[in-house]
Amino acid sequence: PWEEDTIVNTFSTTKGITTICALRLIEQGKLDVDAPVAKYWPEFAAAGKEDITVRQIMSHQAGLVGIDSMIPVEKAYEWEPLVEALAAQKPFWEPGTKFGYHAVTFGSLVGEVIRRVSGKSVGTFWREEFAEPLGLDFYIGFGEELDERCATMIPAPLPDLSKLDHPLYKAILDPSSLTFKAFMISPLMLVNPLYMNTREWHAAEVPAANGHGTARSLARLYGALATGGTLDGIRVLKPETIEMATQTQSQGQDAVLLFPTRFGLGFILDIPEFQISPNGTTFGHFGMGGSFGIADPEAKFGVGYVMNKMMLTNPETRDDPRLRGMFNAIYESV
Repeated sequence: PWEEDTIVNTFSTTKGITTICALRLIEQGKLDVDAPVAKYWPEFAAAGKEDITVRQIMSHQAGLVGIDSMIPVEKAYEWEPLVEALAAQKPFWEPGTKFGYHAVTFGSLVGEVIRRVSGKSVGTFWREEFAEPLGLDFYIGFGEELDERCATMIPAPLPDLSKLDHPLYKAILDPSSLTFKAFMISPLMLVNPLYMNTREWHAAEVPAANGHGTARSLARLYGALATGGTLDGIRVLKPETIEMATQTQSQGQDAVLLFPTRFGLGFILDIPEFQISPNGTTFGHFGMGGSFGIADPEAKFGVGYVMNKMMLTNPETRDDPRLRGMFNAIYESV
């Protein structure tokens, strides 16, 4: 049964959490957003990547949306295989010349920088720096003692993607496309479509995709970011850090998603093509199936939404009736 403390896999909503961890290191002066990634992760300089900056990996400009060879299923839950593959990988485009959603690799790229700088995994850094001090029921990797509180995910019925008219769905079937490379890092989801309900997935740290938590925790976190960066008297991020992170870094036609997107440093930003708020100032992240955490600094509130019944919708218009209905109701009431 669904309870107040049920935790749910939020998929890419996790990227917002990973972003906040990196921003903490930036505002502490331990991480320079314009420094080469290789300054913190020397092995990353291989294959002509010595000049790729932290800013570029956080804004989906690095050209490292995928890897040349998939990670075997038996290694899909481990940290090192993808990190090592990315360190050796040649970019798929000249970094900084265009951008495309790093659907899976964002977590490993930013997460490894966090690990190199802090000496802690993303899950541990998040727990010690944010979750425990702020009382947030959200985890990137958790022990079996929380399994009984974790919702069983119900994947959306998979239609014949070749018959869907959006270019994204056609590209994801083409192994030569950037879209395929970005989403098919491992054949795991093909071998076991219910991978997200396994103990191995719960225990793993996948900072792009396997954050589990409650909607209330997301709402409290993003509510703090929308109102100056403080939660219950505890600083989450400084106002100037939030301001920096929500400046446009990448905007236009996304080379992976094949529709217009707009990113700050890690956060998804409002775009005219799909504007969450009347004022166009929201930031945060959405996750596969329907979850999200967003902040609206002008209206001064945050919203979190999690669910276990996933929906497959038009990726460009996000025509999930749950999402649109919620935002309509929220903005009508403020």
